Amino acid sequence: MKAKKMRNRAIQSQTLFITTSPRTPFKAIPEMALLDEKLHGETWNKETQIKFYNLLCNHDFFEGSTSKTPDLSARDRINRMPKALGFVSLPTIGLTDAGKEFVSSNNKEEILLRQMLKFQFPSPYHPLGKKAADYSVKPYLELFRLIRDLGKLTFDELQIFGMQLVNYMRYDEIIDKINKFREDKEKLVLPGHKIKYTEFKQMVFLREARNIYKADIESGNLSTRESRTVTEKDFLLKKISNLRDYADAAVRNLRSTGLVKVTAIGKSLSILPEKKKDVDFFLATIDRKPVYVDELEKYENYLWNPSLPKLLTDDRDKIIDKLASEFGVAIENDTISLNQLKDILNEHIEKRKSEIIKAEVKELKDYKLYQDIENTFDTMNKSYDPSLFFEWNTWRAMTMLDGGNIQANLKFDDSGKPMSTALGKMADIVCDYGDFNLTVEVSLSSGALQFKMEGEPVPRHIGILKEKTKKPTYCFFIAPSINPATIAHFYTLYLSNVEMYGGKCCIIPLTLKTFRKMLREAVDSPQKPTSSNIKSLFEASKKYAKECLLNDETETVWYDKITKITNNWLEAM
Repeated sequence: MKAKKMRNRAIQSQTLFITTSPRTPFKAIPEMALLDEKLHGETWNKETQIKFYNLLCNHDFFEGSTSKTPDLSARDRINRMPKALGFVSLPTIGLTDAGKEFVSSNNKEEILLRQMLKFQFPSPYHPLGKKAADYSVKPYLELFRLIRDLGKLTFDELQIFGMQLVNYMRYDEIIDKINKFREDKEKLVLPGHKIKYTEFKQMVFLREARNIYKADIESGNLSTRESRTVTEKDFLLKKISNLRDYADAAVRNLRSTGLVKVTAIGKSLSILPEKKKDVDFFLATIDRKPVYVDELEKYENYLWNPSLPKLLTDDRDKIIDKLASEFGVAIENDTISLNQLKDILNEHIEKRKSEIIKAEVKELKDYKLYQDIENTFDTMNKSYDPSLFFEWNTWRAMTMLDGGNIQANLKFDDSGKPMSTALGKMADIVCDYGDFNLTVEVSLSSGALQFKMEGEPVPRHIGILKEKTKKPTYCFFIAPSINPATIAHFYTLYLSNVEMYGGKCCIIPLTLKTFRKMLREAVDSPQKPTSSNIKSLFEASKKYAKECLLNDETETVWYDKITKITNNWLEAM
């Protein structure tokens, strides 16, 4: 008996909307694999949704807290990105052919790209409601086109104008708006113009939002789904906030394909120079008009096919040309298969990426990028993904301190820039100093559970690395502010012998301000720090914990002593 098809909620929006969860598409992979492993063939309903969410909560890769509405949380994780991009089939639970390849293949960026290029409005998954705009668009295809045609697209331009591209027939209109915005922005520096850019941007954003939601404003319909707004300005500010969230998600997803480059603080997007041919190929060959809008079976056959649409990497001659033009590699053997050609190309791309990262590491160890590191810390909260830039910049800072092999748990694009955080089960940064390890965990959270906001608790990563390397392992935990509950938890671990964590855990909590002071001291010191300086900090922190216990002192005293010594870590040693 054929499974009953799911009803899909009609679009009621006036702008592009992008799934905002998970933070990057790659984080959905272990969840999709778990869904298929445990619930394959069952019907996706409230009962299986609750069951799935409970399974998620018991796995190391789970990021989040216990939900009061587990069925709703499960639908949020599966019905949105995984279903919309054609990775899972519902209501009979299973992975599609595209989903199976996304989970198992090493070439995840290419698989993701194909699915993103098929994402469209309207579709059988996204029918139009009565209040919807005149959608006729493949959002990611047109966003790639905007970036390519303009050379670069600033994040502000994406938020204000790019998210209005609900119909590909409006493309030229959006281009004109962006060019006019740029012209007007240039005039701000001329004599007689006293308005600041931030004020100008907000004025334009409000004007555009007022035009988009003109019908709602005129009818007095000022409530939003997220909150009840009663004034026109509050209504528009809420809509603007939503557009920023969708634009954030669009950038993260575009970056995940490995084709798009962002400036260090995420101010603008551009196509990686070595990927322009790839982008030009699909922009020229993929039909801009949505397909199979009212034909569910045909749409799913198209969406679930991991070989569609065709990319430059499917064209044998194009790959040979790319190998010759970019890497000087001549292919004269006609018997080499397409997959073998792809392997050769990927091998050279990975080698080039490795060389780029090695060159940056050399500059970091020579302290040449210190000021850039400081600037990135100052501006990372303005980026499209502050957590990603925080982790990446901390890796750069730890590399600058030298003395070991410093590895970041990040995915890098072909230009050596951070693309996304990698999957869980390991620390954000792992430093191998020969006779001991140091893990580094970063968090922008300030709550009482900040030490476990990224999934697994921080000490669990220490235990895993201790078991793997059989070496003493310590940890820096860095956040803009350290919650008192985090201090209490880490202090207790100095005194508690926990088998899961490999015994007693030595974790030093550092505010970002303190960590940056450590960097400054390293730059100014005539004697550059070594791994022994770092190890001495942890020996001191263990000594202070024992002293506080013997003297019946609290964790606050321990933390104050630690902060004092880290603020002058090279002098104190």
